[in-house]
Amino acid sequence: MLNKLTPVLIVDAIEPVLPFWQALGFTQVATVPHGDRIGFVILQRDAVEVMYQTVASVMEDEARVLSGPRPAGASMLYIQVDDLEGIMRNLPRETDSIVERRKTF
Repeated sequence: MLNKLTPVLIVDAIEPVLPFWQALGFTQVATVPHGDRIGFVILQRDAVEVMYQTVASVMEDEARVLSGPRPAGASMLYIQVDDLEGIMRNLPRETDSIVERRKTF
């Protein structure tokens, strides 16, 4: 039986993504420093959780994760919300919109 699944997204730096998640109502419930930066973070809102870890931290922790024929790359998350307009109003202005707003199944 699966009890929980939480993505760990690997990025160059964690600090730039924090305003986006804070705008969605997430809080940092755990952080692990890596040098003078954040190396790992758990962000949570209600029962929803997402984790980030930096490339540098992964390389120290478990470098095999980033080796092989397909190194780590971009990821996508599908987030279902009750009030899209409310979420959009709270996002930082510098948030990039990669995919145009559209209706999906």
